[in-house]
Amino acid sequence: MSTQQVLVHLPEELVRRFRRAVAPRQRSKFIERLLEEALPADAVSDSDPLYQAALAVENDQALAAEMAEWELAMRGDGLAAGPGSDPHR
Repeated sequence: MSTQQVLVHLPEELVRRFRRAVAPRQRSKFIERLLEEALPADAVSDSDPLYQAALAVENDQALAAEMAEWELAMRGDGLAAGPGSDPHR
């Protein structure tokens, strides 16, 4: 898993308590655990089967070509424009 560095500003007293309570080599892991517990889970994760299916559909070139054909075919769907309507919509 890749990581990123984050800069946060905290009150001095809180930083002093944090440094006293958590060993230097354990601080990132400590904050990571706090955030994991405090934040809601992602609605969509990379391992979600629905997400994976959507990605597969997006990357399917044959399906994309077929959808483009349908879009072209449906442009003139035979519906007459009513009075005051925009014919380009």
